[in-house]
Amino acid sequence: MSQSASASSGNNTNAIVYFFGALGGMLFGYDTGVISGAILFIGEDLDTNAFLDGLIVSSLLLGAMAGAGTAGPLSDRLGRRNLIIMAAITFSIGAIGAALAPTVAVLVIFRVVLGLAVGAAALIVPLYLSEIAPTEIRGAISSLNQLMIVVGILVAYIVNALLASSGAWRLMLGLAVIPSVVLLIGMYFMPETPRWLVSRDRDEEARDVLRRTRDDEAAERELREIKEVESDEEGGLSELRSSWVRPALIVAIGLAVFQQIIGINTIIYYAPTTLTNVGYSAASAIYANVGIGVLNVLMTLLAIRLIDRVGRKPLLLGGLVGMVLTLTVLGLSSLLLPQPTNPSDPVAIITLVCLAVFITSFAATWGPTVWVMLPEVLPLKIRGSAMGAAIFLHWGANFIVSQTFPLLLATIGAGVTFLGYALIGVAAFVFVRSLVTETKGRSLEQIESDLRKKSIAA
Repeated sequence: MSQSASASSGNNTNAIVYFFGALGGMLFGYDTGVISGAILFIGEDLDTNAFLDGLIVSSLLLGAMAGAGTAGPLSDRLGRRNLIIMAAITFSIGAIGAALAPTVAVLVIFRVVLGLAVGAAALIVPLYLSEIAPTEIRGAISSLNQLMIVVGILVAYIVNALLASSGAWRLMLGLAVIPSVVLLIGMYFMPETPRWLVSRDRDEEARDVLRRTRDDEAAERELREIKEVESDEEGGLSELRSSWVRPALIVAIGLAVFQQIIGINTIIYYAPTTLTNVGYSAASAIYANVGIGVLNVLMTLLAIRLIDRVGRKPLLLGGLVGMVLTLTVLGLSSLLLPQPTNPSDPVAIITLVCLAVFITSFAATWGPTVWVMLPEVLPLKIRGSAMGAAIFLHWGANFIVSQTFPLLLATIGAGVTFLGYALIGVAAFVFVRSLVTETKGRSLEQIESDLRKKSIAA
């Protein structure tokens, strides 16, 4: 076989590994996005009320908190690949159970089951991609997780629109089983990450995995770096509590929580509600939501091209500038301009434009960059457990935002609510500027070594 043919074969193999590694993100996106349309019809079939509607939506988020909290330690113990396989099985069970649920109670139970899988996927997919990708393209490969998430959300919006006339909410929920089974079968043939294999003294297997995506010299060099860093760590909860890990843990938790409390899920979950409140019809709001989903995907593709060129920190700071300005305009227009009665009124137009600019700013920066950086900034032996803590709080923040947004709109109004999110964005800017360090172009082992050196110097 010629060298070019061999390289082409290797690239194809790598692409398959990255695709299946990221596919869990699509299930994450689909299962979180599909409920926005399905909930309109569930109430007619199962006779729900406002409280039960909220419970059906938020039960997935509670399950996600539990899934993230348990998946971290399990991934350190059982392996990254095995956890993705377990998540795929859980996704399948949850999708089938939710689609067939005869009562609200049963539906809530299976939404919690889906949440367990969503929480696990939110942790394990970026972890798997980060640990298996070469340093020079790690940002782009890790960003595939966010791309799959937004593709899953877009697919959910399209499915909702196609099935809206029939009100087939069971089919909306049940279709998630198809990618679940594809993920289960595909991951069975995928490799474990080399870093987890080294942590279990399975160096030869790690070498074989590295040689799939690197040349022999690069594979040997990276294996030596992994072993050097791994030999310095104790692992376990004692390492998680150590002083040298604390700065990385603070950054990881801060990024995970700020990603939610700057208000992104007021768009993902409630964009149709926001638009109907400013004069759009329900049908127009649903179609506009599909447009927002398309924009989300396109801007995530842009982020994949930028993240290894521009760097992580500039993207985070630039995205916050766009989001804070958008939220400020949205808030002030709601407070100062007359309430709209149709889509041609100024506030209605400003609202639609601001939602589009906000999703653009988020999708091109904070959406993928946070998922890329979480595994980058955390040490190897406690990476799963530490990410579990960060993503547990991430889902807790998601739950709080999702539950409080309708209440805030009803009590203090849209203007003050969006200005409040703008202030949170300013706080996030200060946090990133002060505490987050750039990770572009540095191996995971170099990042960890620098973390240790800074602790010793302090």
